[in-house]
Amino acid sequence: MKIALPDTSGRLTDYILTGTPLPESRLPADPARIVYSAAHVVADPFTANDPSGLATVDWEATMRFRHHLHGLGLGIAEAMDTAQRGMGLDWDGALELIRRTRAELPDALVANGCGTDHLAPAEARSVDDVRRAYMHQLDAIQALDARVILMASRAMARVASGPDDYIRLYGELLSACDRPAILHWLGEMFDPALAGYWGSAGFEEALDTVLTIIEANAARVDGIKISLLDKDKEIALRRRLPEGVRMYTGDDFNYPELIEGDAQGFSHALLGIFDPLAVAAAHAVDRLGQGDSAGFRATLDPTVPLARLIFRAPTQYYKTGVVFLAWLNGFQDHFVMLNGAQAMRPLPYFTEVFRLADGCGLLRDPEMAVARMKRLLALHGVT
Repeated sequence: MKIALPDTSGRLTDYILTGTPLPESRLPADPARIVYSAAHVVADPFTANDPSGLATVDWEATMRFRHHLHGLGLGIAEAMDTAQRGMGLDWDGALELIRRTRAELPDALVANGCGTDHLAPAEARSVDDVRRAYMHQLDAIQALDARVILMASRAMARVASGPDDYIRLYGELLSACDRPAILHWLGEMFDPALAGYWGSAGFEEALDTVLTIIEANAARVDGIKISLLDKDKEIALRRRLPEGVRMYTGDDFNYPELIEGDAQGFSHALLGIFDPLAVAAAHAVDRLGQGDSAGFRATLDPTVPLARLIFRAPTQYYKTGVVFLAWLNGFQDHFVMLNGAQAMRPLPYFTEVFRLADGCGLLRDPEMAVARMKRLLALHGVT
């Protein structure tokens, strides 16, 4: 099977598909690593709302994808940045998403994003404002008997005067959690408004603050997801975590080696890239659980170039690549995104994502993928 794909000058060259679709494996109830996929949402293409205005979600298609993830034995990180939280999905939409996932998949492993995104950063005047905003969302999520991920807050980054403000705030938030929560350290490459989070510009100072928070509240912390795209920083934190507190890698560049680990430990996973790579993630971790480290790496290592492309700078637009692959693979009938985010990457990005996904065996129906890729090319004037 082949398709004519353009280069950056528009010249067409035949590309011959070579990939073999990966088999679907279901993780057992006690996998070698806990694996959360941060799941995307599907926009309603028939809404009359402008893309820059109120988001309209196609709930049926959005939930269908979550059933797919659960069917693979993966956990779901709900209403996170992969779901365009704060970038098309507002708090009301996020709470509805959390409610629906809790109702439709009561037995699934789900952790839900709790933040302050209903509070505009410019309207926050103090840490007390941020605390009230967090508590508002925390109460609403816990009223659904749902677990939480304490997401980083743009408002907190704006009003905090230093590390002590974070230490006090997170201590109070964790004390209010019904069960151990997951913390989230999201780097500014994902959200520029989070620059200087934890009250320090430097990594070492921020690391000390995070560890102070975790050590003082270890019984209330399930783990921490770190998304800095720097494996050495993740390992540095991982090696200093108190016993029983998990590291969840959020490194969409170096996940195979971080999940496999070393003699001193390993990372579990809470990854946006494990939305489009869900089948590969389940298959790889299943191999790891059977003692087949080589099979684990043979499955995941070839996906890294694709992940690095999807998450290339500006990194916050990675959701475009995630939803593009969901469309190619038939999980939704269109390539329309909340906030018009489908327009945030150029055509050469999509053609290279197509090539790399094929090479990794991630096009589950190559004939469908080719047909849909041709539609996108035609939209860009390529015939």
